[in-house]
Amino acid sequence: MKIAVIGTGYVGLVTGTCLAETGNKVICVDIDAAKVQKMQEGQVPIYEPGLDVLFHRNIAQGRLTFTTDLAHGIKDAQIIFMALPTPPGGDGAADLSYILGAAKDISKLVTEYKVIVNKSTVPVGTADKVQAVFKAHTNVEIDVVSNPEFLREGVAVEDFMKPDRVVIGTRSERAQKLMSELYGPYVRQGNPVLFMDERSSELTKYAANSFLATKITFMNEIANLCEIVGADVDAVRKGIGSDARIGKRFLFPGIGYGGSCFPKDVQALAKSADENNYDFQILKAVMEVNEKQKTVLVDKLLKYYKGDLKGKHFALWGLAFKPETDDIREAPALYIIDELVKHGATVTAFDPEGMANVKRLIGDKISYVEDQYEALHHADALLIATEWSVFRNPDFEKMEEVLSNKVIFDGRNLYDLEKMIDLGYYYNSVGRKLID
Repeated sequence: MKIAVIGTGYVGLVTGTCLAETGNKVICVDIDAAKVQKMQEGQVPIYEPGLDVLFHRNIAQGRLTFTTDLAHGIKDAQIIFMALPTPPGGDGAADLSYILGAAKDISKLVTEYKVIVNKSTVPVGTADKVQAVFKAHTNVEIDVVSNPEFLREGVAVEDFMKPDRVVIGTRSERAQKLMSELYGPYVRQGNPVLFMDERSSELTKYAANSFLATKITFMNEIANLCEIVGADVDAVRKGIGSDARIGKRFLFPGIGYGGSCFPKDVQALAKSADENNYDFQILKAVMEVNEKQKTVLVDKLLKYYKGDLKGKHFALWGLAFKPETDDIREAPALYIIDELVKHGATVTAFDPEGMANVKRLIGDKISYVEDQYEALHHADALLIATEWSVFRNPDFEKMEEVLSNKVIFDGRNLYDLEKMIDLGYYYNSVGRKLID
């Protein structure tokens, strides 16, 4: 099939590349000329494991191309995916200006039937708004379909190629047939393609992300309580995770969720509820708790240093909001850095992939090094904000040589408590026994 993908962010580029991998001819369209040129030259603009292999293979075989020319990009496409940003506005509502603007531009160019797919995460009713834009500018028949993405950064390629489920919102038999044909190669093992109306499809994405964010936040609350009452959150996590009704995933406590999806999706769903005169109290509590949890390590530092961090120097391992990505959007590390600097402390950071993005965002507010152990030199303590695999089994003897003090504040609970006792570290993690 011939496909156009409008937007080459995380979702758009993974979608376009993976669609090309099953034999479709895909043109990705973006207004960023410099970015398009780099992709045409074979440069992958984001870090996503496994994406580069598919990206280069499909470019070489002529199935994946890039352009800034919208008219050229959509001319022969049977299906047009819109994978555009929907950032939160000042009031928390999703900003649909990119989606509706692209719809208007496309509507002026179409000359034959197309399926227009909302791949972006959008509020309930967006498909109707996109349909209205087309009706206002063209008489050409089109179908607007809601097809939310469920890609986890770090394993996005695997999620697309082998999805748990594919959700498609459309009441058009013609569109349903085309979308079934398109996704057939990805669900050969029997995972479902779920067809529903557009509004249910739109809400499904928000409901999924908001539920997972709630699950994470609940465990963070349990972890905080564990510290107060002397319980072990690891034991509690295993105890409740063995219940099939609850499940083991998303029960690991830490320093809050971040990224491009959970924060804005929870906020957007709460705002959507407000607009419909419904007080979604759970989501408001989730947002409030998560905001506090992002700086829980700073609270621990203040307690340890008796409220005075001025002149202290800290090593920070991890800047990305999660491992296996360079995405720093709403990353807890950024909040930690901001608080430490406000309290007069200095920071040297290391992250395998996220440092360039942080440097572009905050500049020389902190120092950056290319080696995790170099970050420890003359540090009063080590802070861990992202659970990269490379941090899980470090050389503790080497760490002891360069750290000013054997002090670790671990926001991701990477290390065994008994081992930290044997090594003689002060070790403060989340929801577990304090090792001092």
